[in-house]
Amino acid sequence: MLTVCAASALDGLFAIWRHTSGRRRGMGNVWKGAAALTAATLLTKLLSALYRIPYQNMVGDVGFYIYQQVYPIYGIVVALSLTGYPVAISKLIAERLAARDEAGAAAVGRIALLLLGGAGAVLFAVLYIGAGAISSWMGDRQLEGLVRVLSFSCLFFPLIAVLRGVFQGRHDMAPTAVSQVGEQTVRVTAILGLSYWAIKRGADAYACGMAAVGGTLAGMAAALLILLFYLVRRGRQKPAGRTPPGSVRQAGWHLLTVGTVICFTNMVLTLVPLVDSFLFVPLLQETGLELNEVKELKGVYDRGQPLIQLGTAVGTSLSLALVPFVSGMRRERELSFLHSMLPIRFAAVIGVGASSGLICLIRPINTMLFENDRGSLVLAVLSASVFFATMALTASALLQGMGKEWTAAAGVAVALAGKIVLMRWLVPSFGALGAALATTGAYALMAGFLYVRLPRECRSARARVCIYPIVKAAVAMMAVLKLYTWLMDASGGGRLWASAEALGGVVLGAAVYIACIVRGSVFSEQELSALPFVHKFHLRLGSR
Repeated sequence: MLTVCAASALDGLFAIWRHTSGRRRGMGNVWKGAAALTAATLLTKLLSALYRIPYQNMVGDVGFYIYQQVYPIYGIVVALSLTGYPVAISKLIAERLAARDEAGAAAVGRIALLLLGGAGAVLFAVLYIGAGAISSWMGDRQLEGLVRVLSFSCLFFPLIAVLRGVFQGRHDMAPTAVSQVGEQTVRVTAILGLSYWAIKRGADAYACGMAAVGGTLAGMAAALLILLFYLVRRGRQKPAGRTPPGSVRQAGWHLLTVGTVICFTNMVLTLVPLVDSFLFVPLLQETGLELNEVKELKGVYDRGQPLIQLGTAVGTSLSLALVPFVSGMRRERELSFLHSMLPIRFAAVIGVGASSGLICLIRPINTMLFENDRGSLVLAVLSASVFFATMALTASALLQGMGKEWTAAAGVAVALAGKIVLMRWLVPSFGALGAALATTGAYALMAGFLYVRLPRECRSARARVCIYPIVKAAVAMMAVLKLYTWLMDASGGGRLWASAEALGGVVLGAAVYIACIVRGSVFSEQELSALPFVHKFHLRLGSR
């Protein structure tokens, strides 16, 4: 199902665009840029999830635990430099350029660099000086060196965020898209290469983790160099006139408030694992388990993070495209798109399909990717969170597009509060399974909280009518996959056999699920015709 989700993601984006594109011919270049940025986001999400599989195979579960403990810190820095602040900066610059105020646009860039530069310096100092305390709170003092090295990433994000915001404000999405892909490519290559080199030299698991963290810094340096290249290549226009001081202060306030809220809202997939980093090890140690045993359990539990990232890659990419799209529709008072429930229906189909497929195929997928099937029950529970996370991200994007950023941020706060409470309640009794239940519960709370706060148009009777065919399609797929896995398990074993079972199951499950979705009229004929990947499948079904 993940393969099909990735293949249809961009088709879904263009279907959303076509749904009301008749009145927007003049915005063609803007939407081409948005599509390119969405494609880059999808590609980087896939790379970010996939590289962890060979990395885990190289360093083992304990080595994977070490890297995953500090990874959320890097994820927060990436979110700061990619989503919230660039979006806020681009909005301010676009408004000033629309008013032919080049001086004001330049002033926005300067004030943004000043504010974010100060924030980056403070974050660097907190992480570098407080690395010992942070590692103690995580329950493992040996992580101190990794946190300290990772603190240097805070020095990169201000300039990266400002440059991306400046380019996006001028509707030039290529620099952001290329820098995203370049950063991820260099980072993945450096992490795997440096880790392999460290292992060959006989380094321990923490030294391998240090090498991997060094690879993340190489990726950020690559992103900065790419953006600087575009800046030099595009040239610099000398702004004419002066912008009022009050306007500059207003821009700074907007950046600090709206930018920070957007950043916080888009960090949910990083902040929830951050709770695991601080609570998982201490809570299990309180039950009497030794640290080495807890490390092993956390490493197995962390196998679920790449699966969640893969499963939600389409949802996160779609949410990036939805924010400006819904904002434009809101300005034009065109509500037919919301009445159609297309974003919610598309997210539900993707989320249910990905979660159901993962749950049914989790044992062979676990063996194929991570060499054995340890923790398959835990990973199955985590797989259920893909549906709730996808729905939460889509609802959050719709609310942000409607100008309700604070409501979307409140949803993240609900998820974090729920995660902390559920962790403290479930982990002492159920261990890693309790942590998985807490993660799924946190995303479910966020999705429910945000869904009931969507406008009534987004919670129409049509949405409830679509639930039955989606559930019916999922049940049919799960029944077929359960029979398939039973037959395959009875016929062979080993990692190679599990790989064949997993890949064959993906193809079989996708075919059954898509056929049921198409026949169940979840999407109208017009909507299906806008999805080339699915439309061809629909034509074949109709010809039979």
